[in-house]
Amino acid sequence: MKGRMAYMDEPGRISIREYDLPKTVEPGAALLEVIQTNVCGSEIHIFNGHHPTMRTGGLGHEMIGRIVELGEGTETDGAGQPIQVGDRVVPVYTINCMKCPACLKGHPSHCEHTFTYFMQQDTPPYFHGATFATHYYLHPGQFFFKVPDTVADGEAAAANCALSQVMVGIDVADVKAGQNVVIQGAGGLGLNACAVAKDRGATVIIIDPVPLRLELAREFGADHVIDLSEHNSSEARVQHIRDLTDGWGPDVVIEVTGVSEVIPEGLDMIGVGGTYVLIGSIGFGHPCDFDPAYAVRKLIKIVGVNRYHPKYLQGALKFLERTKDRYPFGRLLDKCFSLDEVQEAIESSARREFARATIVP
Repeated sequence: MKGRMAYMDEPGRISIREYDLPKTVEPGAALLEVIQTNVCGSEIHIFNGHHPTMRTGGLGHEMIGRIVELGEGTETDGAGQPIQVGDRVVPVYTINCMKCPACLKGHPSHCEHTFTYFMQQDTPPYFHGATFATHYYLHPGQFFFKVPDTVADGEAAAANCALSQVMVGIDVADVKAGQNVVIQGAGGLGLNACAVAKDRGATVIIIDPVPLRLELAREFGADHVIDLSEHNSSEARVQHIRDLTDGWGPDVVIEVTGVSEVIPEGLDMIGVGGTYVLIGSIGFGHPCDFDPAYAVRKLIKIVGVNRYHPKYLQGALKFLERTKDRYPFGRLLDKCFSLDEVQEAIESSARREFARATIVP
C-alpha cells in the first residue's frame, strides 16, 4: 500500500511523490493517517529558500492525525492516557530525548536530536518529519497527545505549533491581568496569541494590514485593532498605541509577523520595563537596524521563543477544550486546499490572502 507526500525538490518547487507505507510499525511507534495539516510561516520561509540547511524534503508539521496502526508497547500518549487505533492525536513535531545537555538544562525544545527526522529525504519509513502527506510516522519516544472528544479537527489542527508556541511566548513574558499587550501580526500565531493573552486578563491591541484578519482578531478578544492602511507610518502607529495605553506604551509586545522591519517599531512603542517577545522572525538573512539605546534606557527585556516543551502541547489541548465556545478556533483555518494544491497553498499564504491555509489530504 502506498501513501502520498508533497516534496520540495528545491526551494520554490514542490512535487507529489508516492512511497510505500511501512509494512510493520516498530515497538513504541505509531502510524497516523493525516486528517488535516496547516501552512505555518516556517513552511513559507523554507519554500522561499530562507533556511540555510533545509533545501529539499517533505514539508509540513502542524497537524492532527488518526491512529491507523500501533507498534508493540504503544499503549498511552504523552500524558499517560490509553490510546487505540482510531483515536485522534496531535504530535510534538520534534524529538525530545530528555537526556542530552539541552534537555537536561531545561530546553528540550532544542534537544540535540530535535530534527533527526524533520524533512527526511527518501528515507524509510518515509512519512516522518513531514505532514503535507496522507500519513505520518510517530517514532518511539516522540511525544503525542490524544485530542479530547469535544474538540473538533479544525480546532485541534493548529495546537501542535501555533497555539503551543504562543503559549510559551506569553509565559516567558509573564503576561498578567490588567497589562497592555500589543501583537504585531494577526495571522494564525497572532490570533492564537490574542486568545491566550485575553484569557490571562490582558488588554490586547493587534496590528495587521488585512481587514479580514482584523475582523477575526475582534472575535478572538482583541480590545483594539490597528489597520496599517489607516495608520500608515511607524510614527502614527506608535503614537496611537501610546494614546491607547495612557501615554505609557504596552507592557508586552509580541512579534509574530516574520518581518524583521517591524522590530524597531516594537522597541519604540514598548513601555519602560516592558518585554519584547520575538516568535515570527525565524528566517535567516533578514537583519534589521535598531538603536540598542531603546532597550537599555527603557529597561526592555528582549526574548526569543522557538519551539516548545512537550507539556505545552498538552496545555494547548486543555486550553481548547476549556475555551472553544469562547473563541472561534475553527474559523482560523479559512482556506482549504488538497494535497495536490500544496504549492498554491504556500504561495497564497505568503500573499496573506487569508488567515491560515489548511490541507486535507
